[in-house]
Amino acid sequence: MRAAFLVKYGASQTAFEVRETEKPSLSPDQVMIKVAAFGLNFADVMARLGLYKAAPPLPAILGYDVVGHIEECGSNISGLKVGDRVVALTRFGGYAEYAVAEEAMAHKIPETFSAGIAVALATQYSTAYFLSHTMANLQEGDRVLVHAAAGGVGTALVQMALLKKCMVFGTCSSVEKMEYLKKLGVHHPINYKKNDFEKEIRLLNKDVGLDVIFDPVGGTSVRKGFRLLGAGGRILTFGVSSMNKNTSFFGKLKVLFQFGIYHPIQFLGGSKGMIGVNMLKVGEERPDKVANAMKAVIQMTEKGDLNPFVGAEYNIELLAEAHQFLESRKSMGKIVVKW
Repeated sequence: MRAAFLVKYGASQTAFEVRETEKPSLSPDQVMIKVAAFGLNFADVMARLGLYKAAPPLPAILGYDVVGHIEECGSNISGLKVGDRVVALTRFGGYAEYAVAEEAMAHKIPETFSAGIAVALATQYSTAYFLSHTMANLQEGDRVLVHAAAGGVGTALVQMALLKKCMVFGTCSSVEKMEYLKKLGVHHPINYKKNDFEKEIRLLNKDVGLDVIFDPVGGTSVRKGFRLLGAGGRILTFGVSSMNKNTSFFGKLKVLFQFGIYHPIQFLGGSKGMIGVNMLKVGEERPDKVANAMKAVIQMTEKGDLNPFVGAEYNIELLAEAHQFLESRKSMGKIVVKW
């Protein structure tokens, strides 16, 4: 089979090589999927830059989400069969023509779902569901801030918050993304490159505290967000995208200090909370929670409650360009790469 290997850290143009390699081995609890397409995630960019500790050593096959048809089932598989069209989460190995996934991480999907919609559900929408429904427990009327709201997870979080009838603030970085957020239904889109989001929200909200903040950016964004929380408010951090522009040792150290220093008494005194979410870790220790999230978002999409947006599709020959586009922060929605 062919697979796109990460062979060198750094710029996308020199980082990948498509090589012939052996198919992955199949365990009794896994299915073998002939991959039609895989999705890109910002964690892939961080891994390419050498900033993601959980990534395998070089040469490595990245990739967390794939869509395709099952070609082979392990001896313990009972709920899936050869020929089923599935979307699946992989623990790396997704940038390949064949990938294996645990049965709990592979779910049947309609043939009507496009490849982009399918892989968006596996990662971005499952992550958003876990963040919004399980960890944040959004309630009607909550004041919610979504950072990077035009991205894949951001789009999903906005849609889920609106379904819960929350008031939504969303940050983005361009006029085009501002228009996109307005079409999504964001009540208060904010271009953080033109306006300080903390000051904007204080004015818009008349100093009433926020209930929930979803932050994949990290650094000063978290510190400002914590100040915006009201009683009972919580901030959920699920990434550090600000690190990709600070790859040196001192740059990383700077970002870490920008988060701020906190003590439990601050949480107690202000009745505020801070939660970190690493979906790879959740999948390792509680795969049932990820599986439940995947089932939920597939059902919600079939009902028409969710509408994943596919921002761009690339062929495998343009993997470097796809990575560059995601890293540029110009992308909106999900990016998918097809074989």
